[in-house]
Amino acid sequence: MPTRGVVYVHSTPLAVCPHVEWAIARVLTAPVTLHWSAQPVDPGARRTECSWTGRAGTGAELAAALRQWPMIRFEITEEPSPGCDGERFMFVPGRGLFRATAGVAGDIQLGEDRLRAIMASSRAPEALQHALDKALGTAWDAELEPYRYAGDGAPVTLLTRVG
Repeated sequence: MPTRGVVYVHSTPLAVCPHVEWAIARVLTAPVTLHWSAQPVDPGARRTECSWTGRAGTGAELAAALRQWPMIRFEITEEPSPGCDGERFMFVPGRGLFRATAGVAGDIQLGEDRLRAIMASSRAPEALQHALDKALGTAWDAELEPYRYAGDGAPVTLLTRVG
């Protein structure tokens, strides 16, 4: 069963834009032409976003392809599909890649075993808060938030993966 998602490239140097397009096209096995716009938060950088349709796991393939460029900021969502959880990926330079399971509403899901492990290893309330923030990707969200607002109203490109 196909699923769908969105790739948000929040910030990339202009010279890397064609490489991002080629990487996305390689994963989707279809030509890709993205509409780039200025990223006001990062002068000289560009941003784009595109919706995609493909098989489950495409979000992870896109994240693996885009993390080759450590200077870009991106976010990828993949909606849940029959038999598969949704996923959310965030990449921030210097922080690396964050991956989480996402529910139907797009919120991050933490499983029972993970929550039990966090509670068992946290000796104080501050440690519990820190561990939960890490599991929820709070630091990634905080760093990406200004870049997200800068993209409000930007055009969205629709892409389809064949096969």
